[in-house]
Amino acid sequence: MGSFGEFFKKKRVALELTLREFCEKHSLDPGNISKLERGRLSPPKEKKLEEYAQYLNIKKGSDDWYEFFDLATAEAGRIPTELMEDELVEKLPILFRTARGKKPTKKELEEFIAFLKKAL
Repeated sequence: MGSFGEFFKKKRVALELTLREFCEKHSLDPGNISKLERGRLSPPKEKKLEEYAQYLNIKKGSDDWYEFFDLATAEAGRIPTELMEDELVEKLPILFRTARGKKPTKKELEEFIAFLKKAL
């Protein structure tokens, strides 16, 4: 999948625009966009991401749209807003514990699996 910055740059390059051309066209700071593409600057929040997606010709609802936002939110350590339902948030500690290598209880694991099956 790669990083947010790599994806951003790939989309910009696909438009056949240099960094400076892209920034001039959209009145952006080339230093900040360069840092963003190199992973030196954390991805912005949703409103700014939508603006950047528009500049990069990423169509809302497309696979590229979801990848762009998923990479940004994951890299910034956030959870996508559309996934912030109470039931999911309630199950996150099980996921975190498992990712850290600490075993969840059998009951917690069964509940989490049931939740995922229902969600899919």
